[in-house]
Amino acid sequence: MACSHHLQHAKTGKYRTALWLALVINGLMFLVEIIGSIQAGSVSLLADSLDFLGDTANYGVSLFVLNHALRTRAKASLIKGGTMLLFGVFVFVSTVYRWWLGELPNYHEMSLIGTLALLANLWVVWILYRFREGDSNMQSVWLCSRNDALGNFAVILAAFVVYLTQSNLADLFVALFIAYLAISASRKIIHQAKQELNGNISTPSCC
Repeated sequence: MACSHHLQHAKTGKYRTALWLALVINGLMFLVEIIGSIQAGSVSLLADSLDFLGDTANYGVSLFVLNHALRTRAKASLIKGGTMLLFGVFVFVSTVYRWWLGELPNYHEMSLIGTLALLANLWVVWILYRFREGDSNMQSVWLCSRNDALGNFAVILAAFVVYLTQSNLADLFVALFIAYLAISASRKIIHQAKQELNGNISTPSCC
């Protein structure tokens, strides 16, 4: 039993370190992308920057409740799931507004910042990959990281299409794609968190 407790403590310590690294990387990339999105006039970069901000808060909450009971972690997951849902709705509304303005984003800055963000998120995905299974909190952390990498790749692709077509439609489409990822992930997280709160699911506290 003592050996099992020691192993559990070691795994929790590794997960805490991984969360801290992910938090710092995402916080820095939020600053880079929010400035870049304003300069480039890109709604997909704006959506991705807000995603970085949401993930930074996500990792912070996960660190705070890491050693708490499953029920407490599930309640935190409900909050994070709700936040992701609001983020998705905000991005959708912003995309409609940008479509109405009809401005062409700077595809050079989009591709450059998108590539930097992709590399940062691939690093985070690599750090968190072994912690992708577990309770709703661990699920939410993994889903956020995975979605970010997908969103970054989509931003780079959008920049290329904007360059070829001289149209902002690709930028708008990618923003909607990022919004869809956020809303889809939020539904999954909220569903599992509710099951945990109702005692209908048993998940390990670490991977």
